[in-house]
Amino acid sequence: MLDFFSTGLSALVWENWVMMGVGIVLIYLGIFKKMEPLLLGPIGFAALLANVARTEMGLTDTGGLMEIIYTQLISTGVIPLIIFLGIGTMTDFSPLLANPKTFFLGAAAQIGIFCALGLAVFMGFGLSEAASIGIIGGADGPTAIYTATRLVEDQPGIIAAVTVSAYSYMALVPIIQPPIIKSLTTKKQRQISMGKLRKVRPIEKILFPISVTIIVGIIVPFALPLVGMLMLGNLFQVSGVMNRLSKSGGNELINVATIFLGLGIGFLMVGDTFLNLQTIKILLLGIFAFATATAGGTLLGQLFYKLSGGKINPMIGAAGVSAVPMASRVVQKIGLKENPRSHLLMHAMGPNVAGVIGSATAAGVLIGLLG
Repeated sequence: MLDFFSTGLSALVWENWVMMGVGIVLIYLGIFKKMEPLLLGPIGFAALLANVARTEMGLTDTGGLMEIIYTQLISTGVIPLIIFLGIGTMTDFSPLLANPKTFFLGAAAQIGIFCALGLAVFMGFGLSEAASIGIIGGADGPTAIYTATRLVEDQPGIIAAVTVSAYSYMALVPIIQPPIIKSLTTKKQRQISMGKLRKVRPIEKILFPISVTIIVGIIVPFALPLVGMLMLGNLFQVSGVMNRLSKSGGNELINVATIFLGLGIGFLMVGDTFLNLQTIKILLLGIFAFATATAGGTLLGQLFYKLSGGKINPMIGAAGVSAVPMASRVVQKIGLKENPRSHLLMHAMGPNVAGVIGSATAAGVLIGLLG
C-alpha cells in the first residue's frame, strides 16, 4: 500500500528543493539562453533526478545508473578522455601553425590557473583541492573534470562544484571577457587590423599532432592522456584517409560521452553535499581564475604589440583561454565594433587552440606534482 513514507516526499529536505531549483535554472540557461546547452541541459536534468528520487537512481544504494556512470566512466577518467578525442577531431590547429608565436599567448593565459590556486590555498584549501579549483582558469571543462577526479577523488562535492563552475563560466565568456579586455587595451589598439595568415601545408598539419604528442610525453608525461587523445582525434581529421573515424569521434562518440558526463556530474549535485560555503568559495574562485586568465593573455598581447611595432592587436591574447571558439568570437566581435574592416577571428584562433594544449599541460604538471 502506498503511503507518505514510501513516496519521494518523505526523504526530501530543503536542500533537495533548492538543488532542484538549480537544476531547472541550468536547463533554462541551456535551452532558452543557449549557454552550453549540450552540458548544462543534461547536468541540470540529472540534478533533478539526483534530488527528487535518491534511492531510485543509485544515490543511496549501490548499482544505480548514475552511480555506475560516475564511478566507472567519469572518476576513472574515461569520459573526459573520450571527449578530448572528439574535441581533437573538431579542432583546426592551422591558425597556430601559421603563426607559432601565438602559442605563448595561449600559455600566458594559463596564469589564471596558478593565480586561483594560490588564492585558494590562502582561503584555506589544501594543495590538491586548490589545484582542482585553479584548473577552472584553463576554461576547459573536460580538463577540469579529469584533474579534479585525479586529485580529489574522495571529495565529490568539490568535483561537482568545479565542473558546474567551469562549464557555467565558459558559457559566460562573452560577458566576462569584454570588460577585462577593454580595461587593458586602448581604443587605438583595439582598432588594429592584422593581415591574412599564411596557408598551412597538409604535411604540417599531419606532423603537428605527432610532434606534440612526443614532446609532451617526454616533458610532461602526466599530461599525455589528455594531450594524446586530443592529438589522436586531430590526426584522424587531418590525415585525409580516416574520415570515418573523424566523423564518429566528432559526432556519435562525443555526443554519447557528453550525455554520460552530464548524468554523472549531476549525480554529485545532491543538496546536502553541494550546498555549503565551500561551493560558494569555489564559484567565486572560478570567476577569479577566468578573469586572471583573460588578463594574463591580454597583457602578453600588449608585449607582442610593442615588439611588433604596433602590428599585433593585443586583444588576441585574451583568446588564450581554451574556450574554443567562444573566446575568439569575443575578440572578433570587439574588433569589428571598433573597426568594421578588422577581422581578427583566425588570428585569435591561434592562441585559442594553443590554450587547449596549455591547459591540458598545466593539468599534467599539477597531477604529476600532487596526484
